[in-house]
Amino acid sequence: MLKPEIEDGQMSLADPAFRADVLAGLERRPRAIPARWFYDRKGSELFEAITDLPEYYPTRTETMILKTMCPELVAHVGRGRAVVEFGSGSSTKTPVLLRCVEPSAYVPIDISGDFLRESSRNLQQAFPDLPIHPLEGDFMHPLALPAMVADMPKLGFFPGSTIGNMTPAMATDLLRAMRGSLGEGAMLLIGMDRAKPADILVPAYDDAQGVTAAFNRNLLDRINRELDGTIPVEAFRHRAVWNDDRSRIEMHLSAERDVDFTIEGRPFAMAAGETIHTENSHKYGLREAKILLRAGGWTPVAHWSDPDDLFSVYLAEAQSARLAP
Repeated sequence: MLKPEIEDGQMSLADPAFRADVLAGLERRPRAIPARWFYDRKGSELFEAITDLPEYYPTRTETMILKTMCPELVAHVGRGRAVVEFGSGSSTKTPVLLRCVEPSAYVPIDISGDFLRESSRNLQQAFPDLPIHPLEGDFMHPLALPAMVADMPKLGFFPGSTIGNMTPAMATDLLRAMRGSLGEGAMLLIGMDRAKPADILVPAYDDAQGVTAAFNRNLLDRINRELDGTIPVEAFRHRAVWNDDRSRIEMHLSAERDVDFTIEGRPFAMAAGETIHTENSHKYGLREAKILLRAGGWTPVAHWSDPDDLFSVYLAEAQSARLAP
């Protein structure tokens, strides 16, 4: 049974998966909470602010790639497919793709329901003749798409570098789930950030204005709000470090002093310097990206990069069911 919570004077429900991940993550050593729980409404808004920061290159770089690759993309996928976007957020890059491939329908999928509905309304105003069918859900597992698009050829869209937030094993599982959701004959357009010097990477995840720090600490605010937590948020500092051995940026929340707190009455204690690992962002070279796609049930068809090789966008087609791993 969901536990009722009070927020802004109204009754709300704590997500049982959020509760389970938080409690299990804080009990393990080293402590870690999955990055997907960043994205409540405030977290989603903060992430959109991050994408506009001068240090954060992925969004503007990928948008530029999408604009320039359109003729080649249409040559591969044609026009009129149903576009299914995984983790749509505010759908800022989506109009570029929709104008390019002229889809028959658009299905945005996101775990943040309020943000999903608001962005869908905004997009509907920009594309009044396009059928839009928002779907609230966790795309880490196969989802039943709306019946209206069941028989349409589909183009999955997974922009940004969200695939990098997962371990390679989790990323493979996600790609297989996407393959299951989209079905036979589907194609997938996916963004992946590329490995590059740490002096470019670290500022992108630790900006001078502190927006990424606020985004990271908002996870603690969410725990306090939704799970009756007493975490002293001001006692935690945002840290972003480059792990060269694993080719990934890591984000942590570091306790600046000894802290004691409770979550739904359960006590926790952290020593000064101890961290909660909140995010990984793996960076992929071309070879590694193609290996990952094949392991996830997709055959790479084409890829596009910017002139500085900061970011890449890949197009892949679904392997037939008898060939998929």
